[in-house]
Amino acid sequence: MSAARTPVLFVSHGSPMFALDPGTTGPALVDWVQSQAPASQLRGIVVMSPHWMTRGIGVMGTPRPETWHDFGGFPEALYQLQYPAQGDPALARQVLALLQAADLPCGEDPERPYDHGAWVPLRHMYPKANVPVVQVSLPAHVPTSVIYAMGQALAPLREQGILLMGSGGMTHNLRELRRVQGPTEPYVTAFCDWVEDTLQSGDLSAMLDYRARAPGAERAHPTDEHFLPIYFALGAAGWGQSPQVLPQYISHEVVYSSLSMDAFSLA
Repeated sequence: MSAARTPVLFVSHGSPMFALDPGTTGPALVDWVQSQAPASQLRGIVVMSPHWMTRGIGVMGTPRPETWHDFGGFPEALYQLQYPAQGDPALARQVLALLQAADLPCGEDPERPYDHGAWVPLRHMYPKANVPVVQVSLPAHVPTSVIYAMGQALAPLREQGILLMGSGGMTHNLRELRRVQGPTEPYVTAFCDWVEDTLQSGDLSAMLDYRARAPGAERAHPTDEHFLPIYFALGAAGWGQSPQVLPQYISHEVVYSSLSMDAFSLA
């Protein structure tokens, strides 16, 4: 295993159909894994998904998590997919200790399954399911700074071959999702461009206050749970601090006219 710090990753997991239809984002993530975070160099993955929200912070301690098909109305083939990666109770205990040391209230969930925000992108990235995975929950009703602090607290794991990953959506307005592919909605472009420009500038205060500052924020995210895992990734990378860490974009795909699949890494 490499002694270098692992990079940090933010991915947009889009619709559950991403598991069957990789578009351009799936292959781009595969290429990134092969060059930046191959399974042979990882001891584990810690991922935050918006599909596990809790009061306080939950940490998956499940030794062999089940694959949860936490959605409805999709083709039967999607429900047949499994992601049999092992959990890692020892890594979960490390996560708990680091969060507790940062005064972030947390607790272990010994039965938590993998929700689709975790297993769908990981199925493309590590199809052999040969890297242990621990999920952390998205705490409900907390400011963006708390989620950023969670990433900061877990940053030392990067020195131990752990990939820290936020899985969400750069835009997520299901009311405007179109089943037939068409032109990208202008508000999607405006919002995504603002995020990319802000990330490149290193303006942490603007990013933490995205709801008030980003154009089209309320339309891009009628509810903000799918955007919030970005702060977990940013905190883990020390983005917005000195020295400055800049994102490297992996994907700029938009599907169904309004669902941005933007993904980026931070070294």
